[in-house]
Amino acid sequence: MIDIELIRRKPDYVKERLKTRDPELPGLIDQVLELDSRRRSLLTEIEALRAERNARSKEIGKLRLEGKDTTQIESLVRELKAKIDKLDEELKEVQRELRELMLRIPNLPHESVPVGEDESENVEVRRWGEPKEFTFQPKPHWELGEKLGILDFERGARLSGSRFTVLKGWGARLERALINFMLDLHRTKGYEEVLPPHLVRPEVLEGTGQLPKFEEDLYKCERDELYLIPTAEVPLTNLFRGEILKEEELPIYLTAHTPCYRREAGSHGKDIRGIIRQHQFNKVELVKIVHPDTSYDELEKLAADAEEVLKLLGLPYRVVELCTGDLGFSAAKTYDLEVWFPSQGKYREISSCSNCEDFQARRMNTRFKDERGKNRFVHTLNGSGLAVGRTLAAILENYQREDGSVEVPEALRDYLKADIIVPG
Repeated sequence: MIDIELIRRKPDYVKERLKTRDPELPGLIDQVLELDSRRRSLLTEIEALRAERNARSKEIGKLRLEGKDTTQIESLVRELKAKIDKLDEELKEVQRELRELMLRIPNLPHESVPVGEDESENVEVRRWGEPKEFTFQPKPHWELGEKLGILDFERGARLSGSRFTVLKGWGARLERALINFMLDLHRTKGYEEVLPPHLVRPEVLEGTGQLPKFEEDLYKCERDELYLIPTAEVPLTNLFRGEILKEEELPIYLTAHTPCYRREAGSHGKDIRGIIRQHQFNKVELVKIVHPDTSYDELEKLAADAEEVLKLLGLPYRVVELCTGDLGFSAAKTYDLEVWFPSQGKYREISSCSNCEDFQARRMNTRFKDERGKNRFVHTLNGSGLAVGRTLAAILENYQREDGSVEVPEALRDYLKADIIVPG
């Protein structure tokens, strides 16, 4: 969440930054200031009443020693206690409202982020690789997958409904090969591999910003009050929630493969065909927990680490910097990696690499002790390295051959023990 001290000191600055995201957001800051003012006023009033009650209580003790009547003062002390109790309840309600409001406010965009309303105003940063010129009309990955017998959409839907797919034979093996390839590569870059739980508590999702904002997009196990993770970012980033790290422990690099579960609320009609947008999909995630002074250098390195996967697989891609109106809730700055899909003739997102600065750390209360002994909030970063299903789909399309077979990228041949995937 945003630092309340920053809101108090620079309300106009905070409003100006949030306005670049959404013109309605500055109004929430006015509400925050009003509630915060009421909270501080109540604290001052309660403190004064408690001081008076304590003084009167001491007076009662003194009068009793002197054998004097204390009835009137005792009545006053009871009245003071009743007032304090009433104000305490009011304070709790104000604090609850303030906290809920603060949790609804997104991160401030970094000043380097281009201002824009939506994805149409994102800015391309660079491209790598040249899209292949086919001598035939390239097929979409879902057609290739069905003809190869490796993607079974009908049985997936029969088992679980729409947006679920069964991978079989070479499809399952290619998915597994991609996961191992990505994890092995990231370990060489200094990331520690983690196998986290797939079910987490509500406060863990609150820590990374999925709750309360995106509850409708989550799968919840009602009886256990647990949620299926939408991304490994959630458990990885929360590994150090509530902890005070040593400065020399930073930076921390983590990677994990997990299934991800998303309802895809609001995506009706989008990417119905194929495996681009599924309710369950595999992803290899990258998370960094770093010193605030280095987080933007770390963001560039994070994007480069995700790009390395695409380069080694020989998949053409571009890097796009998201504008303010397209930023994710917790992000201060984001680069999207978009891979080329020949059948669509365009680039599609395969990774988002974000610097959340101290936004998530404040929600998780994750800090480090600096060289002066002061506790400071860490900065957190995350990125897909990569979304496995989308990578598989991109390989099918970019490496397809006219006879319907698919060449295996050289980087995967030792993992897959094959050079080509053929129908049947």
